[in-house]
Amino acid sequence: MRTIKELHYFTMSKPEHFNRAVRGVEAKIADLSAKLAGATGERRLGLAQQLADCQDWRAVLRKGDIDLAAYRDFLTKDAEGARLVGDVTPAYALLPDEKLRTLAKVGRDARFVYLIRDPLARLWSHVRMIAGRAVGGTGFESEADAILERILSDDLSGEGRGIVDRGDYARILAKLQRVLPRDRLLVQFQEDMLTEPGIARVCGFLGLSVMKAPLEERVFEGRSLPLSVALRARALAWLKPQYEYVASLFPVLPEAWRRNMEEGFA
Repeated sequence: MRTIKELHYFTMSKPEHFNRAVRGVEAKIADLSAKLAGATGERRLGLAQQLADCQDWRAVLRKGDIDLAAYRDFLTKDAEGARLVGDVTPAYALLPDEKLRTLAKVGRDARFVYLIRDPLARLWSHVRMIAGRAVGGTGFESEADAILERILSDDLSGEGRGIVDRGDYARILAKLQRVLPRDRLLVQFQEDMLTEPGIARVCGFLGLSVMKAPLEERVFEGRSLPLSVALRARALAWLKPQYEYVASLFPVLPEAWRRNMEEGFA
């Protein structure tokens, strides 16, 4: 894996998209260059790798259009002997059919892993992330409640549309299963992913040897905030179609899903 997470390459379609991405990566290059000047040891090596990756990615973006060969070369550079290279960009799940078919052609054995999380937990986590970006510390709780209130009232202005679209499992799963080869798509519950059998399943799908994962470690964990009883009840009712659609595809659901379905649909 290159050090840049969420390349968003296939979400770009216009010159201004690529130009904006170039400006963003150039700002990152300037920041890394400044940090590299005073770094030593392992930190210097890590920063140097990040800088090299950003410079390579800038060259791809400067082409101003989707170039499968350039994208593939970026992923595979210095990866001789690797069994797998990849790009982690959740927004690819929102791509239209045509772009998904293009993405499937990036390699002769391109595989897709789509993680789904308990709809209520996913919704509230996304809301908290957006609220944290909007107000920082002061007013975080009221901002999160306000964002969720707007979503449940079908006011999808601002970030609301993106929050709702990313949690629309019924639409996304139907599209992925329609467009992608079934043997190249793995839909995995996040709750199962964070277990040894879940890790083993993903490794098996990707053709990798089973590896141990530090499942107890939390990296970049979101800021916690309890969800009020009233908003929780409304959110579960609003999310009912998502729970029911996933349940129609997967008879065995993680405990968190079953518990919320029992609470919300009683």
